[in-house]
Amino acid sequence: MNDALITFLPAADLDRASRFYGDTLGLELVVDQGMCRIYRVATSGFIGLCQRDEATIDTEGVIVTIVRDDVDEFCARLVAKGVTLEQPPNQNEQFGIYQAFLRDPDGNLVEVQRFDDPDWAGA
Repeated sequence: MNDALITFLPAADLDRASRFYGDTLGLELVVDQGMCRIYRVATSGFIGLCQRDEATIDTEGVIVTIVRDDVDEFCARLVAKGVTLEQPPNQNEQFGIYQAFLRDPDGNLVEVQRFDDPDWAGA
C-alpha cells in the first residue's frame, strides 16, 4: 500500500485512548511505535494516536467521522460498552446523512455516519 490517509490525534493517556479506539470502537491496531499507535479505519484510512502532555491537547474543531451502514447497531454496541452518546442517531436532512456523536477519552468529537446520498459509494 502506498497511498493512505492517517489522521493523528493527541492522547493524554495513550493506553486509555488505545482501549477506546481498539477495544470499544473495534478498530484494528496496525502499528505500535511505542509513543504512537495507528489503527485501521478503512482499507487505506487510519487514525494515529500519539502520547502528548494533557496541557498541549486542543480538541476544538476536530471531528473524527467513521462511516458505517449500521449506525444504530454500532451505537447500541458502544452504549452497551458504557459509551455515552452526545447525540443519538438521527437524520440530518441538510447533508443527507444519518449520524450520531460521542467523545473519545480526550474529548475529540467522534461521529458515526451513514451517507444516504446514492452518489456516495465510498468515493
